Order: sequence, then C-alpha cells, then structure tokens
Amino acid sequence: MTVTTTNRRRWLGVAGASLAGLWVSACDKLTADPTFSGVLRKAEGLTMTAQRLVTDRKALAREFTPEHISTDFRANGTRYPAEEEYAALLSNKFADYRLVVDGLVERPLQLSLEDLRQQPTRTQITRHDCVEGWSAIAKWKGARLGPLLDRAGLKPNARYIVFHCADALEQTLDGTGQYYESIDLIDAYHPQTILAYQMNDAALSVGHGAPLRLRVERQLGYKHAKYVMRIEVVESFENLGRGKGGFWPDRGYEWYAGI
Repeated sequence: MTVTTTNRRRWLGVAGASLAGLWVSACDKLTADPTFSGVLRKAEGLTMTAQRLVTDRKALAREFTPEHISTDFRANGTRYPAEEEYAALLSNKFADYRLVVDGLVERPLQLSLEDLRQQPTRTQITRHDCVEGWSAIAKWKGARLGPLLDRAGLKPNARYIVFHCADALEQTLDGTGQYYESIDLIDAYHPQTILAYQMNDAALSVGHGAPLRLRVERQLGYKHAKYVMRIEVVESFENLGRGKGGFWPDRGYEWYAGI
C-alpha cells in the first residue's frame, strides 16, 4: 500500500506528539532509572528509523507566512552567557567573532559574521517546538550548513557535526558543563538546516543565541544550539562530554529528537 504525503505527515505528527511526551518525562527523576532510559533509547531508534523510511530525506518542515509569526517567542535555555570570552565578543558587537570549523575536514575555516553572510543563505518561517510544552513561530535567516561543510571538505570518515557553544549550563568536576549538540550528516545537509544570524529581520538577540545559532527544523528545540562558537566534524562521540552527543543527551535526553 502506498502511503500518501498527507497520511505520512499525519502519522509523523502523531508520532512526534507521542515522542514529545517522552521528552517531557525525561526531565524528571525517571531519567535516572536504567530501565526507563533503555526504553527511551529503543523508542529513539524506532522513531528515527521509521521517520526516515517514510519521509524523503529532504522533505521540508512546514513553513509559514509572515502573519503567523508569534508575538512572543521565549528565550529557552541560557539567556545570557556568563563566560568572559562571550562578554568580550559582545562588548564590541561581535566584530572579533570567528566561527571555527575543524575536525575531520580538509580545509579548516575561521569565519567572521560578514564571511557567513556571504555564504549561500536561506530564509524560512518555521515553528520551534520545545520539550517544555510550548511552540512559537519565527522568521530565520542564516548560512546553509551543507555548502559550508562542502567548503571545508569533509574527510571520508566524517559522520557527525558537533556544535560547541559559548555557554556553560553548570559547573562539573568532569568538565562536561559546556553546552554542545550534534547532528548527523543527513540533517546537516537538509536544506532547512542553517546557522541563523537573523531572527524576524533583525540580528539575533543575546537571549536567542547571538551571534549564531543552529536551526535544524525537523528536530525539537533543544537540538537548536545557541551561541555557536565552533563546528567540529567527528567520527564518533567517544571524546565528547559524556559520550552521548550533546549536553542534554549526556543527562538522559535522547540524541535524536525528530518531529
């Protein structure tokens, strides 16, 4: 039986809503239960596999028109990084900011905001779905990640794209308090995956991730890393944080948050 586009989207919507419930549950003490965490890991694998079986890898998340833009868009996570390096960049309006692209690449890059504005861009009006239970719609403009990775040149063993951020959410003895996130190459090369430097036709505010944040529109909000300072291309998560591929996955959330 052929699955129509409408039915496929309806099915994914139900699956996404069910998965969102799991993400909210992951915020509480159940994440410390090995059995419960194992169930989440299995659900993650099934959801990712199912989603990619029934949708085109380049299928777009829904885009909206300007009248749908939310009047209130919460600043999730960190609202003002306390780190000295970030404060110094902010003090001169990010004139000294450089995005580092390194790891498993042929040509490491250091790009200013002006450099990023010269890259192939995309503008999109999309909905941000947060695990806390709220959604909001905004207009984003930024550099497409795929062409940027092509400019750097991925090595054959590249598998994941890691986003290292300016904010530390907690102080830890094992040094894993710095925020980071990661996606695989399928999502990295998705046409809606961008490094956004504008929101609603204005430069990003500090609360929303200035000077640069990831928008990966087919995943939940915690994957949309803010304050991106460095992009590292890796083969595995072994030497990152606690080995799960992101600050929140290291603490019990699932690495894949597709919707």
